[in-house]
Amino acid sequence: MRVTEGTVELEVPGEQTEGVEESVFYNPRQELNRDLTIATLRAFSEREERAETYLDAMTASGVRGIRAAANGWDVTCCDLESEAVSLARENLDRNDLEARVEHRNVNALMHDEAFDVIDLDPYGSPMPFADAAFARCRDLVCVTATDTAPLCGAHFDSGIRSYSATPRNTDYHPEMGVRILLSALARSAARFDVGVTPLFTHATSHYVRTYLELDRKASAADAAVDELGHLYHCEDCLYRESDPGLVADPLERCPNCDGTRLLTAGPVWLGPYRDPEFVAAVREEIPDAFGTADEARDLCDALCAELDEPTHYDQHKLCKNWGLPANAMDEFLADLREAGHAASSAHYGGTTFKTDANVGEIRAATEATLE
Repeated sequence: MRVTEGTVELEVPGEQTEGVEESVFYNPRQELNRDLTIATLRAFSEREERAETYLDAMTASGVRGIRAAANGWDVTCCDLESEAVSLARENLDRNDLEARVEHRNVNALMHDEAFDVIDLDPYGSPMPFADAAFARCRDLVCVTATDTAPLCGAHFDSGIRSYSATPRNTDYHPEMGVRILLSALARSAARFDVGVTPLFTHATSHYVRTYLELDRKASAADAAVDELGHLYHCEDCLYRESDPGLVADPLERCPNCDGTRLLTAGPVWLGPYRDPEFVAAVREEIPDAFGTADEARDLCDALCAELDEPTHYDQHKLCKNWGLPANAMDEFLADLREAGHAASSAHYGGTTFKTDANVGEIRAATEATLE
């Protein structure tokens, strides 16, 4: 079937029918991801003018690489599937665009050649490709992870195997996925004396997407590793705290409820996972012509305003746990600020929020408004 994204028109596989998957994968639900990728590439080209070459590491129909080529990047598309390679070439011709299309293992390609920007958008975990990407990328590594169940702790053993960390399935499971992924990527980069700075990261639907600026110095790798640590979480009262460092020192009892049902997650990335100024620049690069323009701008606005706290809360879950009514989110956040705490909405969902208050202080502020 024919689809249009941005300024390009593509022939893509039809929807899956009768349980038979097409050999070339195209996911229309990832259009937001791809729209934001193009806006990010535009913003990054202003930040790093010498960046020119872009590798679409798992090109499939070629949509991501073709859209990058339409924006002036020197593009290489790569795929192991011969059908994907043929389709990508046809779609390039259809749009009168030029790009190199490689039919080979992308890890081998990355070890052979260096690129300014490498985009990893595999089916499932990106970690089998991370080492080669960080070894050979000069400026920006873009990563999508669709295996959110392992990342967020729902598939615990798989998460440990894939990301060499302990994920936990908590009420802030989307952010757990973000911070487990960033930790694994930072450790992969550090093996090559490369430091990473997350410029733009979001958890949307059933995937995590991040854009990591690289600094190829051992000191930068050390600084990135210093952003890692652990999260301790009480299953009874939902108290949580962060602890920097690669060696965990788990709590024996909850400081809030004195309970003993405590979880330890990590190592996770505890630092900021986006640069608000860069996110604002990305927002400015989103034209009305993009199919997800409104959604993409709203996401950028939410990320710009979001606090850097390493976990988020769900207001409805807290209030249910306490047996208290939940008021409107704007009022709830205003009550927290009135009590002297920083508070913001989180981009993960309508009732998620971030604050520097602990769970006891959140409850006290909530109860004070009911008196």
